[in-house]
Amino acid sequence: MRLLLVEDDDHVAAALSAILAKHGFAVTHARNGEEALQAVLPTAQGERASYGVILLDLGLPDQDGYQVCARIRKLTATPVIMVTARADVRSRIHGLNLGADDYVVKPYDTGELLARIHAVSRRTTGPGAPDDGAGGTGSAAEAAVLHLGSVAVELPTRRVSVDGEPVALTRKEFDLLALLAQRPGVVFRREQIISEVWQTSWEGTGRTLEVHVASLRSKLRMPALIETVRGVGYRLVAPAA
Repeated sequence: MRLLLVEDDDHVAAALSAILAKHGFAVTHARNGEEALQAVLPTAQGERASYGVILLDLGLPDQDGYQVCARIRKLTATPVIMVTARADVRSRIHGLNLGADDYVVKPYDTGELLARIHAVSRRTTGPGAPDDGAGGTGSAAEAAVLHLGSVAVELPTRRVSVDGEPVALTRKEFDLLALLAQRPGVVFRREQIISEVWQTSWEGTGRTLEVHVASLRSKLRMPALIETVRGVGYRLVAPAA
């Protein structure tokens, strides 16, 4: 897999590139936001570099990392993993709202980073490809629109709207919502959700699940739609008709 590493510290980038190379990754290094954007832009011949994952450090010298993330997302659907020193949930939700697929918090374990890279790469159909219904929803993607009060979930097209207004969700946010929405009232264990949506049994993904639930509650403007079942997992509570 080819990976775009956006990191301004050459020493950190060299060490990480060596580790990634040992695990079969071909790494392209961008030292700042502008280099990162140029790396994903098509050439004069219309050719575009093919990356499996973009690893984006938010502490860039020339541009705000969040802005770079948003601009990258407008150019390509390649999965983006943010690397941030900010551990608060609000900062992570902000990154997800801008189009990031996942995040790691510094200082991170190399095994954690590799697990997240493999997890997001398994869910994508290729760089530049829009959400096309692959992953997370299974054969139920052929079902009609799911109506949850003011929220409409269109499984075939992977579109979500609130009161008729479209809501932009990341791949994982949609897969999580679709999983819960197809069986309202049913409690899904955290391990089951992680297996279905993240396609992994890696325990560290639990923090990511919490952030994605919080992001969905915020985007849909219905905090009570997804209920936390303490010590077990989550369930979707369909609003009364």
